[in-house]
Amino acid sequence: MIDYQPFWDTLQKSNETTYSLIKKHHISSATIDKLRKNKPINTTTLDDLCRILNCKIENILMYKEG
Repeated sequence: MIDYQPFWDTLQKSNETTYSLIKKHHISSATIDKLRKNKPINTTTLDDLCRILNCKIENILMYKEG
C-alpha cells in the first residue's frame, strides 16, 4: 500500500501549505484529498510535488505491506 505520510512531513517542513499548493501551484483540491486518503495519484503530479517541494520521491511517499 502506498502511504503519503512523508508528503505531509515534507510539507510541514517547507514554506508551502495545502492552500499555496492549490492557489499558487495549481494542485487540485481533489489531489490534496487523495493524498489525505492515500488514494492513487499520477506520476505527473508526483513530479510536480517533488519540483515544488524541492525533494525526492521518498519524501512524498513510501510503500507499506498490507
